[in-house]
Amino acid sequence: MNTSPETTRAPVPDASLHNGRSQGSRFGSWQEHHGWSAASSLRRLASRPLGTLLTIAVMGLALALPLAFYLLLGNVQKLGDALGQSQSISVFLQPGQSAQQAQLLARQLGDRAEVATVTVKTPQQGMDELAKMQGFSGALHTLDDNPLPYVLQLMPRAGASADALVQLVADARELRGVDLVQDSGSWRQRLDALLGVGNRVVLILALMLALAALLVVGNTVRVDIASRSEEIGVLLLVGASSAFVRRPYLYAGIWYGLFSGILAALLAVVIEFALAAPVAQLSRAYDGQLQVGGLPLWLLLAVPLAAAALGWLGARLVSAWQLRKAV
Repeated sequence: MNTSPETTRAPVPDASLHNGRSQGSRFGSWQEHHGWSAASSLRRLASRPLGTLLTIAVMGLALALPLAFYLLLGNVQKLGDALGQSQSISVFLQPGQSAQQAQLLARQLGDRAEVATVTVKTPQQGMDELAKMQGFSGALHTLDDNPLPYVLQLMPRAGASADALVQLVADARELRGVDLVQDSGSWRQRLDALLGVGNRVVLILALMLALAALLVVGNTVRVDIASRSEEIGVLLLVGASSAFVRRPYLYAGIWYGLFSGILAALLAVVIEFALAAPVAQLSRAYDGQLQVGGLPLWLLLAVPLAAAALGWLGARLVSAWQLRKAV
């Protein structure tokens, strides 16, 4: 039989071979075996560096993909905020409407529950805005009079439902003296819907890749247990419990998950740095209004812990199945 040094130096199984020990002594033996199992499994991973690094790399890449997509979706959300979070509604009156008629319509629309504020933009204000735009100032001097109409800008109340805003737009179009109603928030609603789909896709992708990482750990532990089946058989014959035998493999799963989670977090940080320069250029194009952020620190710290728990689960399921076959 090919017995490894780690197995021969393992502490003797606790409860099954030492029934006369006190409760404190049993706890000390249990604690000692946990420490030995953690160190032994780490040494065993270090003894085969290539296989260990490949396993950690595969798991790290699988866990980094959901982080990358989460980062992308978060920044698309911020881009939408920079382009205009406000779902304002512009009501263009028919040419020739007077200031009194514009104020009357503004009061009428402002009395609605779903409207927070109404701003009246005069034709002269619209002309001044056009004059500031490049290429328009020369053309405006050729006009004999101002052709622009009064414009009412409606700001919806926070928390107003989408159905209420749709009804508001429909009612505004039916008002006398209204020529055109432009809902600038409709694109935002479409973007929010697309982001909702994207968030669901990221969740499904994260679950699938987490399952893939669990299977990678499980298969690695299965191969390790199969290669040491004779040693495990001897331990079981001398009275070792299943928990005693599988403990080193559980720690191996924890190490795999922990290191792969650290790698995934590092890859996510690398992606953030790689995108820093083009994102800064994009932000300058929007006069600094685009505030792009990275992944939160709590998420980067939680990934290795969650990956370690995932590795433990994969090792636990496979080792329990393998040991039932060995009994």
